[in-house]
Amino acid sequence: MRKNYLLTPGPTPLPPQVLEAMSRPIIHHRTPQFQAILKEAMEGLKYVFQTAGDVFILASSGTGAMEAAVVNLLSSHDTALCVQGGKFGERWGELCKAYGISAQILDVAWGSAVSPEEIKKRLAADPKIKVVFTTLCETSTGVVNDIEAIGRVVKDTQAVLVVDAISGLGAIDLKTDAWACDMVISGSQKGLMLPPGLGFISSSPKAWKLIEASKSPRYYFDLRKAKKAAEKTDTPFTPAINLIIALNEVLKMIKLDGLEKIFVRHKKMADAMRAAMKALGLELFSADASSDVVTAAKVPVEIDGEKLVKTMRDAYGVTIAGGQAELKSKVIRIAHMGFIEEFDVIAGISCLEKVLTQMGYKFTLGQGVKAADEVFLK
Repeated sequence: MRKNYLLTPGPTPLPPQVLEAMSRPIIHHRTPQFQAILKEAMEGLKYVFQTAGDVFILASSGTGAMEAAVVNLLSSHDTALCVQGGKFGERWGELCKAYGISAQILDVAWGSAVSPEEIKKRLAADPKIKVVFTTLCETSTGVVNDIEAIGRVVKDTQAVLVVDAISGLGAIDLKTDAWACDMVISGSQKGLMLPPGLGFISSSPKAWKLIEASKSPRYYFDLRKAKKAAEKTDTPFTPAINLIIALNEVLKMIKLDGLEKIFVRHKKMADAMRAAMKALGLELFSADASSDVVTAAKVPVEIDGEKLVKTMRDAYGVTIAGGQAELKSKVIRIAHMGFIEEFDVIAGISCLEKVLTQMGYKFTLGQGVKAADEVFLK
């Protein structure tokens, strides 16, 4: 028998409360019993999103919620600005292309955060831009963007700001209303500690004007239907019943801890992981804008990055993630979000040290664990 450790940036481990909730007998969704659960979930999501506005629940992955943002806000031949600084930022441009939307691409070097000033210049140069699509935490690179500063830039223009917070929501701070985020997208399988299957999307009054004007084809992802149903504490289509029941358990846990305490915990785990990587001589992929939800570190040139990830997973039951696209075999990505705590982080570092040693990488065994422990002891 062997315990498995899941340290990937989605899906993340599931708390016992979630497993128990999902095992309950299913109930019918067009009943007062489910309506009470749905109402509680929608109110709880407002707390996590830090918004007074609507938050809609979709039976989809986070990408479904991203597609909902595109088709509800824009019409064919409208113009959008898409910030691309990693694999998931590229998805905004791909979605716009699929619907015939003119996507201006703001390319950002992988490993760097986008400059709010550059967004300001792009908006000033082209007043036809209706939407700015960006990302809170780019999990392919471990970078966090300054959404607060971007919000200040976009707020006083005609454009609306849409933020992909799929990997960051519930783990790092994102003040939807205070930071002027017109639409925030998220998913269930990362900081919210649930299996994949739920997408979440908030909308501001500014965004709602575009939603009403959009001519894009939409049916399942029509937020007008979602809003009309939500006014009756309902969903337009069959919801993911047991996932929403489990969502309520997660929201109770989050409220019990409080968002500020959760953000501090994630920062400490991130600090510990970054200290460990440096102690092992591994260079952080993003030294200046590292996220508190996932750490990306460069693989030593003499080490096969794919073999490293495979050995940790298959031989020792510790699953981390490798690089994507141009970073394949070049970086490792270790998550520290959601239902992950101090000793999961220590176990992951210890396993990494063991496999690096087996692969011939030279360092002082135990240095990574020591550096992480020193952070945790502060």
